[in-house]
Amino acid sequence: MISDIDYMHMALRLARAAASRGEVPVGAILVRGDRVIGEGANCPIHTHDPTAHAEIVALRAAAAQLGDYRLNEATLYVTLEPCIMCASALVHARVRRVVFGAWDPKAGGAGSIVDIFAIPELNHRVDVFGGVLAEECGTLLTEFFRARRS
Repeated sequence: MISDIDYMHMALRLARAAASRGEVPVGAILVRGDRVIGEGANCPIHTHDPTAHAEIVALRAAAAQLGDYRLNEATLYVTLEPCIMCASALVHARVRRVVFGAWDPKAGGAGSIVDIFAIPELNHRVDVFGGVLAEECGTLLTEFFRARRS
């Protein structure tokens, strides 16, 4: 059986690919059962699309593959805490579980700034687990931004 750590390593590979294209290094894998149903890497710069975050790209790929935007029983693995936009999209897609790496104190929507997943009025609950391979995920981001600033 593939573990959360194994899937996070897959997401990290996508994040590194995004960095090689000059995008903020965030990668996401969407899994249902033991099958990857969608994947994504940040690409707003190259697509000229402010919504092209890794999570959104993975959601779109999975929904297209399955022919349904409802992604019940799916788990999203993402290298960075989802922002408010992505967290909201995950609720609307009815993703069951989100596992993320590094916390995002500047834009995090899973507890760093606000916890979208804890809003009781929303019609769906998502289980959220942060900090999986947090150091590796965080280091990738730190090194990316350090190189851009120097």
